[in-house]
Amino acid sequence: MRLGKREIDALACPPGKRDVLFMDDELKGFGVRVNVTGTKTFLFQYSIAGRIRRLVLGTYGELTPAAARKLAEVARGQYLAGRDPAGERQAARAQALAEADARRKAAVREGLALDDLVDRWLAGPLKDASAAHRRDAGGAIRRHFASALAMPAQDLDAATVQLRLDTIDRDRSTTARRLRAYGHAMFAWAVNRRLLELNPFDGAVIDSREVSRDRVLTDAELSAIWRGASAMAYPFGPYFRLLILTLQRRAEVLGMRWSELSPDGAIWTLPPERSKNGQAHLVHLAPEARAVLAALPRHLDPETGELTPFVFTTTGRTVVSGVQKAVERLRERVREEMAPNDAEASLGPKKQGLRADGAAGAGAKKPGKKADALPASEWQLHDLRRTGVTTLARLKVPPHVADLILSHKPKALGAVAMIYQRHQFEDERAEALATWAGHVLAVAKGRAESSETDNVVPLRL
Repeated sequence: MRLGKREIDALACPPGKRDVLFMDDELKGFGVRVNVTGTKTFLFQYSIAGRIRRLVLGTYGELTPAAARKLAEVARGQYLAGRDPAGERQAARAQALAEADARRKAAVREGLALDDLVDRWLAGPLKDASAAHRRDAGGAIRRHFASALAMPAQDLDAATVQLRLDTIDRDRSTTARRLRAYGHAMFAWAVNRRLLELNPFDGAVIDSREVSRDRVLTDAELSAIWRGASAMAYPFGPYFRLLILTLQRRAEVLGMRWSELSPDGAIWTLPPERSKNGQAHLVHLAPEARAVLAALPRHLDPETGELTPFVFTTTGRTVVSGVQKAVERLRERVREEMAPNDAEASLGPKKQGLRADGAAGAGAKKPGKKADALPASEWQLHDLRRTGVTTLARLKVPPHVADLILSHKPKALGAVAMIYQRHQFEDERAEALATWAGHVLAVAKGRAESSETDNVVPLRL
């Protein structure tokens, strides 16, 4: 049967079948498939290596029988020339789809600025992380790649990343390692989401050796830091003193709100959204800490005229900034107090004879100064927490109480015990912080020695 219009109009799918194929008697391979719905589709059928292949030419109605026959003749000519018409069409469609997908991805990548990528990352895999972790992760990338935030994320290359890490690693190896970890995690997520093709942090190297800090301040240093902070004006003087007295994290103290304090000022409740572990944390304020807070000014929001919620602010609208510069000023005060008062004072710790173990070398000792004083430039704010918890151990505070003060999970109780142990030891924590505050003021006034035995004050728990 030659497939003409009249013949095709008469074709129907037999009852009980899904479709049936009718072949043309004149043009080998040319046929029409009729399905149960009555749709009729022209095709060219052939075989390659024993496998039947069909090239769809079009549907009846869109194509006339004559037009379909011409297409079938072209396809048959390709087949006789050793080609695979259906395979070539399939490959062409796949290539077109791939090219369209590549164009779409390129448009996404070109339109995805680094700053936008940080936002998407924080809202994606980090959405359930604590506010502190999101702030640290996003802030690190934005701070250290500030000049690249407006450019497409795909344009941040491996060389730029490595140069930036090298610069930071010269004097802040821990910061460099954290930045590499944050950046690698963010770009790996973007690559897995097909937002980007390459991770510029892959293979990034940190040359310095990772060293866990174990710096504990001597009583002489703690005394100098306290007196230096006491001599500094608001906001940083009181901030540093509260940091010492509460043993809480830097950002948590800096972001303190007046609303987080109990009416009597004895309890500071750190809300989950501001704590590192995402859980509310109670801090018992010793009388010395309450005295610091009681002396602070209350600022007004310049736009609303209402009292600002922030304890440490200079604008009334945001938390104060410039902590690092304030730390340098405090270090300078400490350095001046602890450095030998002679011609060598300006030569630096090494030329003054200070050894790495904290003892003063020959010619470095000055009457009235502690011989165990370490170079003032070596201490960091986080060392205050380590010093506090170490001193609490010397003062016979149980480890699980110290852990709870620091908002850590008490390791001393064990993982299984913590499942059942829900007591928070609040009375013990309050007494421990009061004892710590008393110790700080004692060393500041010169009533405590730097030796461990003289520093022990029995704590009744």
